[in-house]
Parts: sequence; structure tokens; C-alpha cells
Amino acid sequence: MGNVMQPANKPKKNPSWHVIGAMLGHFRRGAGYTQFSLAERLCVHEETIASIEQGRRPLKGDLADHLDQLLETKGALGVAVTQIPEKERYPLFAQDFMELEQKALTLLSYENHVVPGLLQTEQYAQEVFACLYPPISEEQVEEWVSLRIDRQNIFARKPWPPMMNYLLEESILHRPIGGREVLSQQIRHLRRCSELPFLGLQIMPTNRKRHAGLSGPMVLLETPDHDQLAYIEGQLVSFLHDDPDQVSTLQQKYGMLRSQALTPEESMGLLDDLLGDS
Repeated sequence: MGNVMQPANKPKKNPSWHVIGAMLGHFRRGAGYTQFSLAERLCVHEETIASIEQGRRPLKGDLADHLDQLLETKGALGVAVTQIPEKERYPLFAQDFMELEQKALTLLSYENHVVPGLLQTEQYAQEVFACLYPPISEEQVEEWVSLRIDRQNIFARKPWPPMMNYLLEESILHRPIGGREVLSQQIRHLRRCSELPFLGLQIMPTNRKRHAGLSGPMVLLETPDHDQLAYIEGQLVSFLHDDPDQVSTLQQKYGMLRSQALTPEESMGLLDDLLGDS
């Protein structure tokens, strides 16, 4: 899950970024710049400066350093950025899930359209975000890809990553998002992931007559306190469910999906066949 993670409708402002944006606006005006002239000096879009000042876009560390030098603010913006809590670096609607994801004991994912975010290659992630409509700017794509790759540090978590199982529809492996080469690299990455001792990867064949997941994707998560949660993401909405009855229903669905999908060994074989054809 978390494959697109775009803010729904009007993006909400993180309080911390709103404060930093107000600081930038104050420093900019004090230095005699308009948003346009400052953007031109930094070789960025005027909308980038406007979005940062309005708290709609995080101020990245390297840009903060450039602004501090240009506006002669003695490192104030750079220091402010380093004080932002890690969870506030993401869109508000996804923060709770991603914070829990990094600490999870188990992650069970079913996806039917694109490769799950934690398993995406950087190039595949870029192409997924480039498919968004209405389109987003190249700067926003770069920022979201960077955040997605950062989330993948969970695979190096000590002393051990979460136990994971991923169920993917076979159709995902045939949709050439970004072109055949991008897809081939993504499939090769999935094949490597399937060898990880803490990760199970299963493919749901397109020709299955019965299917328990027609209602859409899901992620089931177990917290360090052994709470069972479910995350559902759809068009412009996302929900983090903690009601035991709702989570239990989704766990039953997931269990049935696992029985209907190819085994991990069969799934590796399918990936090998696809790579042999590429």
C-alpha cells in the first residue's frame, strides 16, 4: 500500500511547515525579494516558493541552506528544518500509517494495480507518480520519490525487519509503467526481494475463477504492542482501521487470498519466466 500517497483534495498544512513558511516569507520580504525574483535567483518555480511559504510544501534541507546564504539569515531556516519531527515530513493523511509501518512486527499487503511502495524501484516509483492526474510538478515527483525510497530503509531495520507478505495481481507484472525496461528492472527487483528470509511474495494469477479481494487493496499491520490494524487507500481517501471487527474481516479476506494465490515458490517461477521473456 502507499503506492501513490498523494494528498487528498486540498492538502492540509503541517503546523511546523506553516511556521517555517512564514519565516521564509518574513526573511524574503526583509531582503527585498518578491516570490518571483527569489525563485528566479534560485532557479526554481515561483509556485515552489509560494507553496513553501503557505506551508503546503516541505522546505528541503539543501534549499534551506541556499536560502540562508542568499537571505543572510545565519542558518535559521536550516536549523528549523532539522527540528521538524520525522513524521511531519509526509502528507498528514498518511503520517499515522507510515509511522506505524516503520515499527511494525508484521506487514501483510495485497495490491491490484501497481507494485507496493516498499517494493518499488526508484525509477518505477518516478513513473507511478508521473501517472498522477492532474499532473504534479517535477519537483513534487522528486520529493515524493525521495520520501518513498527513505521508507524502504525498513528493510535494514535492526535487529530485524518486520515479517512481510505481499500479494500482487499478475496483471501488475504485465503493465509496462514507464516502458518495458522499467518494468523488467522492477520484476528483477521483485525476484531479489522474494529471496529475503523475512519476506513472502505471492502472485495472484489472472485466470483464477474465485477471488476474495475484489473490493480492493489493503495492508494489515501488527504493532509492537500486538494491536492489529488495517490500512485501506483509494481514490482521494485513506483509512486506518483499528476496530477489531473490521480488521478481523480483512484478515479473513487476506487469508483466503493467500490460499487462492500461487505459492511463494510458484511465484518465483513465474517471475523467472517473465524475466526469461524480457
